[in-house]
Amino acid sequence: MFKKRFGDYSLKHFQRDLTAGLIVGLVALPLAMAFAIASGVEPENGLYTAIVAGILISLLGGSRFQIGGPTGAFVPLLLSIVTIYGFDNLLVAGFLAGCFLVLMGLLKLGSLIDYVPRPVVIGFTAGIAVIIFVGQIANFLGLTGVKSHPEFLDNMGELIRHLDTVNVYAVITAVLGLTIQLMTSRWLPKIPGPLAGLVVSSLAAYLLYPGQVRTIGSAYGQLTASLPVPKLPDLSLDTVQLMLVPALLIAALGGIESLLSATVADSMTGDRHHSNRELIGQGIANIAAPLFGGIPATGAIARTATNIRSGATSRLSGVIHGLVVLLIMVVLAPLASHIPLASMAPILMVVAWNMSERKRFVYMLRWRSGESVVLVVTFLATVLVDLTTGVGVGMGLAFVHFIHKMSRLDISVHPASDFRRNAVLVCIMKGVLFFGAARRMERQMISALADKPKFVMLNMAKVMYMDTTGVAYLSEVILHVLRYGGSIYLIGAQAQPLETLIKSGLGNREGIHHCHDLTDALRKATSSSHEQRPASQQHVMLSAEELAI
Repeated sequence: MFKKRFGDYSLKHFQRDLTAGLIVGLVALPLAMAFAIASGVEPENGLYTAIVAGILISLLGGSRFQIGGPTGAFVPLLLSIVTIYGFDNLLVAGFLAGCFLVLMGLLKLGSLIDYVPRPVVIGFTAGIAVIIFVGQIANFLGLTGVKSHPEFLDNMGELIRHLDTVNVYAVITAVLGLTIQLMTSRWLPKIPGPLAGLVVSSLAAYLLYPGQVRTIGSAYGQLTASLPVPKLPDLSLDTVQLMLVPALLIAALGGIESLLSATVADSMTGDRHHSNRELIGQGIANIAAPLFGGIPATGAIARTATNIRSGATSRLSGVIHGLVVLLIMVVLAPLASHIPLASMAPILMVVAWNMSERKRFVYMLRWRSGESVVLVVTFLATVLVDLTTGVGVGMGLAFVHFIHKMSRLDISVHPASDFRRNAVLVCIMKGVLFFGAARRMERQMISALADKPKFVMLNMAKVMYMDTTGVAYLSEVILHVLRYGGSIYLIGAQAQPLETLIKSGLGNREGIHHCHDLTDALRKATSSSHEQRPASQQHVMLSAEELAI
């Protein structure tokens, strides 16, 4: 495996990976702490995640450019779990989620991401962005006494009730950090903007108005300067049963986020990730992270993109990124206690703004279509209820919309015409004949067959798919024709509908004829008519022109 992955590796490749790993490690450092704080846990838990999970995801995942760690997508879910169940149970949920992810990979479920509609993804992501952004307003303004709640509206109420506790020094710190971050990202792109904003605003607060703003040290105490001794979380039967549902939610969200990130990496590099291997790698990383006190991790789109733009050539860049975070934590842990929470807030606000998919969101809104409704409902459900409801409602509504669209089976019927006692009905179907359209098709066809035409030309050349419900109702139509003595001419049936008909036992039944086109069908009908009629009437010939179709 090593030779396959690194067989043509050179010193030049290592230099590029070293540079990329160093840069993305510096980017990951403040993000890991910020996401941890936003998730309701201590900042070092985010660092442990970036180190342990980050290294394992890079080594074992299905994308050679993937950077893993704590992400914004997890923030609302993890905060809710910590609030309801506590931190120790969060570790259990993360461990179980890792097991579920490994199982998903072994069952080859990686391709399921392809079945998540784009409006659901965008609405869900935009909802998460709003939750993250609003969650940082308290730290940005330096509000005191604000409590976190699982519900969005309750959190908004907390902010409104405590607006009178605004800390001017915190606002100055946050605005300075935001300004430096944006200016650096725009004018000095090689320098990590979040890190620059964090360092400059922290120094300003420490030197110009010490003790006037809340810091990591005053809120969480001194950061640990090393990885803790690995410890298995409480996996008792009662605890496992309690955390099964949260674990499934973490696994589902982590799987989606990681595969989306890997897809983005593919689009930037022309590479091709292995989705099932990615799930297995993510699973192993999430099994290992809780042993060290880490929170759930997944592929981080922004950090992965930074890794690629910085010249990464292999998985080694991701490993180096984790080692950089570890080195900085060991060396600079005492200094981290002086970082103001107000310096962390703009970092997450910018992350939320960038992940909001605002342009795509507005673009889809302008469609004023069913997909726009799916987008808005998913967004509102994610923000106002929770992430699970957002995805569930969005997928359900998308399914209903899909069924509605696909059920528009176009059926054009040319009424029966009597040509010297030859009754002919031509029916042309276009679309998908499935459970959403089958019943309507049967009613329409039975109505058209009221005059009992002898020859029924059923053009199925543009029926791309037919399910068992579709064939059941179509069978009723065919049997109806056969019962009154008519004949069915199936024209241009494609492979899948034809195979389904044959499996049903109708495809080769007497009275059913398979034809290449309408001309072929009319020729066979005419031939049949000649064989069945007295000699005085055998001069009759039918044509598509005569039928005016």
